Amino acid sequence: MSNNKKVAILIEDGVEDMEFTIPCNGLKQAGMEVLVLGSRMNQRYKGKRGKLAVQPDATTTEAVVEQFDAVVIPGGMAPDKMRRNPNTVRFVQAAMQQGKWIAAICHGPQLLIEGDLLKGKQATGFNAIRKDMINAGANYLDEPLVVDGNLITSREPGDLAIFTTALLSRLGYGGKDAGLPDEQDTRAEWWKLADAWGGSTKNDITRALNTALSGERYSLEALEHYTEKESDPQTRSHFQEMISNKQQHIQRLETYLDTLGQKPSILANIAHQYAKVKSAFTGSDDIYQLRCALGDVQTGIGDISNLCAMYTDPVATAIFKKIHQDLRNYELQLARLYQQRVANEIQPPQPTTGAAV
Repeated sequence: MSNNKKVAILIEDGVEDMEFTIPCNGLKQAGMEVLVLGSRMNQRYKGKRGKLAVQPDATTTEAVVEQFDAVVIPGGMAPDKMRRNPNTVRFVQAAMQQGKWIAAICHGPQLLIEGDLLKGKQATGFNAIRKDMINAGANYLDEPLVVDGNLITSREPGDLAIFTTALLSRLGYGGKDAGLPDEQDTRAEWWKLADAWGGSTKNDITRALNTALSGERYSLEALEHYTEKESDPQTRSHFQEMISNKQQHIQRLETYLDTLGQKPSILANIAHQYAKVKSAFTGSDDIYQLRCALGDVQTGIGDISNLCAMYTDPVATAIFKKIHQDLRNYELQLARLYQQRVANEIQPPQPTTGAAV
């Protein structure tokens, strides 16, 4: 196809690979001209995950804003470098003032913060920079896509297909022949579109779901053993609530695997056996069970955090994020219980009153 639209995509070392690749491929496949702009001409920029190495077409120092219809700001660690280059900041400021489409994802809004471009704007971005965006004057919305005027923002790799579709439609690419879903269509198979643009494949997503499923099945088995050995009613109640939560997550993961036409992996099917082996060697002391559960939750937080930010499927990402949110809540609950138990054990004996001296 031919299209006379011209788009700048910014780059620096440490860019989130797919947040560069997917918009770039989507725009090119739509017949648009894409120019990569960096800080230095004679440098090959590398992606955060080592899957990308790109030589820029030009730099933001010499680029003429008037020649472009849109600017894409991918995330990762790159925006923190972009914001240190005054030429890049000025380029984006000029593009915003001239009404060009500005599309920023994940940590991309860090560059907008530096340019004082978020004041009074509805926008989103990666959760870790939520407060930074709010402090810069933005009305932060935790949604896959937020469009305010000529500003398009999204949160993470799981939003990439929706993000790219939104940009393409505003640049005039769409209609029945384009085969693009409506950006608000929550039933669309967005992962297929992301895959076509260089994102996660079905096999990638399946592996991620099975990784999460293994973790949840392991945790479920371990919690059931901790509950059997725990004598404190309050702690047992917390464990039982967590067991119910794990069962719900396992159901969601298994259902989505089935939707994709996939089955749980062998490792996912035997994950609970590892928990049985571990539990056989744990003591029966109540506080020990509590600390074991807390340790399992903290391990789970680290594991699921990686899955949350790695895959370009919004459905899988939403499941991973819910697991992460629940684990964070349970971490706080278990930590409070542990602190209370320890505090009770170290309370000094109360002096008796009225005793003879």
